[in-house]
Amino acid sequence: MNAPELVVWSAMLGGLTTLAAFALADALIRRSIASWRAFVFVALVGSACVLLTGITEFIFPSLPLKMLHVLQNSMGLLGGALALRYLGFWMGVAREDRVVRASIGCGVVGLALAGCTMAALTWMGPPEEAPALLATTAAINTVAILPPAIALLRAITLGDRLALGMLANMGLLLVMVAGLYAHGLHQDLGIAVWILTALCTISFLMAGTYLGLRRDRINRRLERLANLAEGGDPSTGLPKGSMLISKVDDAFWRSARRHQECTVICLYLRNLYELAETAGHNADQQILAAMSARMRRSVGFRNVLGLYHPRCFVVVVSTDSKSRLVEKLLQRLHYLMAKPLRVTGPDYTTYAFVPRFGIGAVSVIAGDANASAVVDQAEHLALAANPETDGQTQWVVHQP
Repeated sequence: MNAPELVVWSAMLGGLTTLAAFALADALIRRSIASWRAFVFVALVGSACVLLTGITEFIFPSLPLKMLHVLQNSMGLLGGALALRYLGFWMGVAREDRVVRASIGCGVVGLALAGCTMAALTWMGPPEEAPALLATTAAINTVAILPPAIALLRAITLGDRLALGMLANMGLLLVMVAGLYAHGLHQDLGIAVWILTALCTISFLMAGTYLGLRRDRINRRLERLANLAEGGDPSTGLPKGSMLISKVDDAFWRSARRHQECTVICLYLRNLYELAETAGHNADQQILAAMSARMRRSVGFRNVLGLYHPRCFVVVVSTDSKSRLVEKLLQRLHYLMAKPLRVTGPDYTTYAFVPRFGIGAVSVIAGDANASAVVDQAEHLALAANPETDGQTQWVVHQP
């Protein structure tokens, strides 16, 4: 290997290592199955690519030649089998569509068997047969692009838009496979071809990781929306109804164990629907989304926040006593929630909305409190509060 080639493959190794590090960090932070799949995909397929560049001998000079040949003839096929299996998970229609199921299933089994077979043949055969076996491996990997291409074409016809991007990524895979195996077979195609191969390799792994994580974000958003049907509000994502009461009960139980006092705060938004006629029927959805963001900013992420009904937000705060903590929270709510906000109408005209609301608070001994009764009492206090008086809050201590 000459110096320019060494520079190209070293740069490719650096890019793959950086990509693997980012994938690992994402997996450790998000801790989702898709993130770990992305990391395994980059690590395994990237390692198989590096083995074909010849740079492995510089990094591990003591690696036995036979072991190197075994890895070169098997890891690409086994990595392809794993990537194809992940592609089946990514498309998500393997169970429903026979064409996709057959393409993915046959491809995974075929690549896995081919990888094991090539590893055994390389291990048992003489070293001089390794180049011929590597040529066979290259041919198998080239043909193995057909099953995912067929599955992706089928997914595109079924309306999967992301599958179009993954199909384009198969073009990068074809260039990558051809270039890496040509270099592994010691074909002198020039430095420009090796640069193109390195770029296609990094681009293929980056695009595959991006598309995989993007599909995961879409699936998690759909899962969240599906869960909203069981007790969440679609505009704000906040729990409501029985789910909210259950969370209030849980907060009471935790506070009772810690011998703390709970304060339930209700904010009743009186003029939620005043822009419905001028700004359109989705004006209230925009207002709720903005107000819920302000509420979350005010109360933080440790306290329970929910929507009792469209006009009434509910907050549960646990404290050691009726102290300055709740008073500061109420002051912050009055300050942030009273700020005007902009609402966009159907003709992209903006309208000013000035929230008018009342706040009611009920402090309870958590161990003996009934969640529904306390929330109802806090709502009644919010209705009775004077929205024209700055900082006005109806606050009582409830002793059931």
